[in-house]
Amino acid sequence: MILTCYIVFDIIIMQSRPIGFAGRWDPIREVELYSTADGDEPVADFLSSLPPKHQAKALREIDLLAEFGNALKEPYVKHIKGDIWELRIRFSSDISRVFYFTWQADTIVLLHGFVKKTQKTPPQEIETAQNRMDDFKRRNS
Repeated sequence: MILTCYIVFDIIIMQSRPIGFAGRWDPIREVELYSTADGDEPVADFLSSLPPKHQAKALREIDLLAEFGNALKEPYVKHIKGDIWELRIRFSSDISRVFYFTWQADTIVLLHGFVKKTQKTPPQEIETAQNRMDDFKRRNS
C-alpha cells in the first residue's frame, strides 16, 4: 500500500492509492498550465475563482494526476475526445472539470476548467479545450 500525504492550505490529507488506480505507473514530471499568446492562464484564473475548499480539492486532484499520470482512471479522469481527457472534481454538491492532454509523454497540459451545471458536458466547453490544445501544439512544435 502506498500512502500519499498532501499539504493543502495547511491541511494534511493522507490517502492510500486511489480507487481509480490501474497498475504500475510512471509519474508525470510536469503539469503545465496552458497560456495564451498574451500570457494569460485561463486554468489558473478558473482555479482561483473557486471557493477555497473546492479549490483545495481541485489542487489535490491535480496532484494525483501528476503523480499517477495516465494510470489514473475513473472516477478521477475520463476520456473525452481524441487526446483530450477530463479531470473530474467533486466537492460537496459542486462539480467542476479541468480538460487536459499529455504532451510529449511526460507533461500534462491543463487546458480549460469550468463548473459543471448539467448532466452532459456542453459541447462549447469541449470545443474551447480543443482550440486551446491545437493552439498549444502549434506554438510548441
